[in-house]
Amino acid sequence: MRFEFHPEALAEFEAAADFYAERQAGLEIRFLDVIYSAIGSACRAPQRWRKFDGEIRRALVHVFPYAVLYSVEDGFLYVIAVMHCSRESGYWKSRNK
Repeated sequence: MRFEFHPEALAEFEAAADFYAERQAGLEIRFLDVIYSAIGSACRAPQRWRKFDGEIRRALVHVFPYAVLYSVEDGFLYVIAVMHCSRESGYWKSRNK
């Protein structure tokens, strides 16, 4: 299954990677890897992850305090947020189609 990012989700994903790049050389690579791993897992088995809010599902990532919020659309996985788990919940709700 393919995936697409909501434009704001992609922006927050890139901003988080930039943050980790500034903290330690190579840390952004580990961050990118775990996020793409979570997305890949969700693409292979989209129903595996528990529903988080309505039809939105949440795939937690390892090592970093992030979750990938997504919905399953016709033939693809739509990444709505790459959310820091300490961030105010619900900020992403306006992104849902």
